[in-house]
Amino acid sequence: MAEDAGLETDRAALIALYDLDAGGFRTLDAIADFAAALCETPIAIVSIVEDQRQRFVARTGIDVEETSRDVSLCAQAMMEQGIFVVPDAARDPRFRDNPLVTGSPHIRFYASAPLIDARDMPLGTVGVIDTRPRPDLTPLQRQGLLLLARQVMLELEGRRRDREALARQRRDAEAVAESDRLFRTLADAMPQMVWSTLPDGYHDYYNARWYEFTGVPPGTTDGEGWSDMFHPEDVPKAWARWSRSLETGDPYEIEYRLRHRSGDYRWTLGRALPIRDASGRVVRWIGTCTDIHEQRLMMEERELIAHELSHRIKNIFSVIAGLIGLSARAHPEIQDVADDLRDRILALGRAHDFVRIHKAEVATGRGALRGILDQIFLPYRKGEEPRILVSGDDPAIDDRSATPLALLFHELATNAAKYGALSSPTGRVRLHVAGDGSDIRMDWQEEGGPPVTPATAEGFGSRLMALSVERQLGGRMAREWRPDGLCISLWIPSRSMSRVPPQRA
Repeated sequence: MAEDAGLETDRAALIALYDLDAGGFRTLDAIADFAAALCETPIAIVSIVEDQRQRFVARTGIDVEETSRDVSLCAQAMMEQGIFVVPDAARDPRFRDNPLVTGSPHIRFYASAPLIDARDMPLGTVGVIDTRPRPDLTPLQRQGLLLLARQVMLELEGRRRDREALARQRRDAEAVAESDRLFRTLADAMPQMVWSTLPDGYHDYYNARWYEFTGVPPGTTDGEGWSDMFHPEDVPKAWARWSRSLETGDPYEIEYRLRHRSGDYRWTLGRALPIRDASGRVVRWIGTCTDIHEQRLMMEERELIAHELSHRIKNIFSVIAGLIGLSARAHPEIQDVADDLRDRILALGRAHDFVRIHKAEVATGRGALRGILDQIFLPYRKGEEPRILVSGDDPAIDDRSATPLALLFHELATNAAKYGALSSPTGRVRLHVAGDGSDIRMDWQEEGGPPVTPATAEGFGSRLMALSVERQLGGRMAREWRPDGLCISLWIPSRSMSRVPPQRA
């Protein structure tokens, strides 16, 4: 009994998938008509047997739409394999007392083919009925009835697939609508202006913050209308940057002036990232606009103050150098020391000027080491030909590393000019810079100078270089007195060179 109950539960769930209450069985009606003509019977039915009833989803020659399952011949027939035939129901002990036999429609001959789904679940039958007894169906009629039963199942399965597809579409549409609702709710709660575009760049959404900031009516900046909100001077640059992002899929980022509802233009940071599907194709862009006007004004004020401070520091370097020169003239015996000190002060001044001028480049991660080296090595050129040849990488530096680097290379170049390779007309220095794990390695190799004599004592210059490399930059230094010239190798942590991480290709 439990097995039968389980079967009926499974059958009920399966039948529900066919949505029989929706009607629309015109094709099945044609099958019923053909079955009656094929078997030469006045009645033909397509019957689905449910828990309490049998439903005639298609019929010909009979007006009844359903009967109780208790009196259904189809309920028993569908459990049989192949064609089920009752020659004379009035003489069959199983059916002779059935109300459908003793009363209307006075069934005598009955034959049917079962409706079996793909999982071997019996659903009902395609049956033919005659009011007169008959011995059997012909072989052609049997074959035809089986084919019609398969055709009924194809029709029902197609109906089920269409219904499931429609249900999936409805669920997908509901999921998209819910996702869109959540996105809009989240976007409206954000402090930034949020927008989105189609893959071709058509702007189709702005959050409430955008309309609150700009004061324009909703929808007026859809499509390409956003460009009318930009300062005219910023439009070409914004269009070029946006077009490149659409073409390449690269992230979009730009600063521009956006018209506020007050009519004033305020500096804004615009950013956008592409949303991609599983194949990597861009399906949408999501972007933000952030009001940075106050920060921008603050930065400009700081820049102005920093410029004035830099000018005064530069004057201090000049004053100190002048004082050293005056002291040397008053005390000739300290002339050599004064010259060295003045040169170091001037090297610091050049480093300060360089970092000040190139601060924007350093902030964006562009290499600046070559620039400061050019400043330090400028006095050692021979006409248009440099005597200190720099090769390899060009790492970024900032204001923290500029001063110790300037002192370090000024000291190396000065010593080379006094005692090493640069003291000879044909001497050269090769400086190679390359990454070495988390460090920047710099190899200073002198060649073509006078015979090398290893230093017996550490002088002030050596202590100054060690202080710059080890104390200020957190690196290490190795010195080797080779026959062809002094070689100094430096390892300086990349983090000490610049606050900006190295850019990856």
